Amino acid sequence: MSRSLPPVRASWLGSVPYREAWDLQADLVRELRAGEGTGADTLLLLEHPHVFTLGKAASPSDVLWDEEERSRRDVEVVWSDRGGEATYHGPGQLVGYPVIDLQHLGLTIPQYLEKLELSLIAYLAELGIEAEPGEPGLTGVWRRGEKLAAIGIKLNRSVVSHGFALNLTTDLGYFDGIVPCGHAELRPTSVEAVSRRSVATKAAAQGYARHFAAVFETTLEWVPPAAILARGTPVRT
Repeated sequence: MSRSLPPVRASWLGSVPYREAWDLQADLVRELRAGEGTGADTLLLLEHPHVFTLGKAASPSDVLWDEEERSRRDVEVVWSDRGGEATYHGPGQLVGYPVIDLQHLGLTIPQYLEKLELSLIAYLAELGIEAEPGEPGLTGVWRRGEKLAAIGIKLNRSVVSHGFALNLTTDLGYFDGIVPCGHAELRPTSVEAVSRRSVATKAAAQGYARHFAAVFETTLEWVPPAAILARGTPVRT
């Protein structure tokens, strides 16, 4: 496909609370839709402190731990505007939020989701892990029936936001506090659990980004967090 897509900005933001990353995405979506001065296709790479997020298809019953247990484990609960049901984010998990106008890429939503899965599968192959997309009705990236990466997005006209969460050295015990993605019988796993490799989240961000660029047939322009966080979101790199 021939197109002249400007480079996608990419930035490693370190650890960012979920609500603040959510607000940042909303700002980027608005700027991109309006064509405002700093509006640009952007790939945010980060990790979150412990949080259970509930998408539009979620139910309160998807949270299994009571308030006392969540407080003991320092887990926040946030109702999100992304698609999907309940998931967990936390340390040792690479989160990617592409905020991109699909018209720039010439992609439909199904094509975008497929490429997002393929980019993660390609990165996992680099780590020596054979993974595959989910069966019909099951989004994300899987290995032998266990989920390595969750995917949930939001579409605002032609602009997508939210994205994926790839378990690296994630404490999988936190998934016991929810019904993951509405399927109690389907369990998560991690890069560390299947390969005994401990991959740092920042290193994974750099490694994954190469596959994102290759699969989406674009180039990435790395920018410092300050270039993205105009509103001063606290960042721990």
